[in-house]
Amino acid sequence: MPGTAASTHASGQAQLLGIGQVLALLQPEFPELTPSKLRFLEEQRLVSPARTPSGYRKFSNADVERITVVLSMQRDQYLPLKVIRAHLEAIDAGETPALPGAVSAASFLAGARRYGRDELVEVAGATRTLLDDAVSASLLPAAGPYGEEALTVLRALVALREVGIETRHLRGLRAAAEREAALVERAIAPSRRSDPADKARAAERARELAEQLETVRSAVVRDALARLAR
Repeated sequence: MPGTAASTHASGQAQLLGIGQVLALLQPEFPELTPSKLRFLEEQRLVSPARTPSGYRKFSNADVERITVVLSMQRDQYLPLKVIRAHLEAIDAGETPALPGAVSAASFLAGARRYGRDELVEVAGATRTLLDDAVSASLLPAAGPYGEEALTVLRALVALREVGIETRHLRGLRAAAEREAALVERAIAPSRRSDPADKARAAERARELAEQLETVRSAVVRDALARLAR
């Protein structure tokens, strides 16, 4: 259980931050962060701020770092909170878990890397033409800064091109993704209200549904490949 802010301060540790101070630190990078969102992250057991005797939340530097990890993984990997929570709990237990197809939390703890256009091309081992093709196919945004997910996608495109799968062959992926997003949007529409906490829960539900759709898509692709191999 977290201690009180008073006891933490008395022990000589760094002064704790109020919600307003946390928002001031993180909103430039995460403009969607609100007091309701912070409370929702606490409700989901992703962060455990200390409390003053009056009940006010107080956040340590470690809390702020953890919030940064969670928000980065949501934004850059589109992971549901339950997956992020399980990953962080494993790290807290001394394990070194890996997230399939995603950047580990350890890399976020070291600071989420952001890339300019030329740097992204260089690190991915790609060409400017390939990046332009990916943008044209709506697989990557036209402008940076780019995150780790963009780097993962561009590296995948490099590997696919090496075996003759060109970016133009993947143009249908964006249309398919938009159809799936529309399905999710319709599914969560009844739960989206004006209250910020309801919106946060709806967004988390959307991530969970996206994960389920990904499970179905992967199974269908594996089945198709198995039939081809017969």
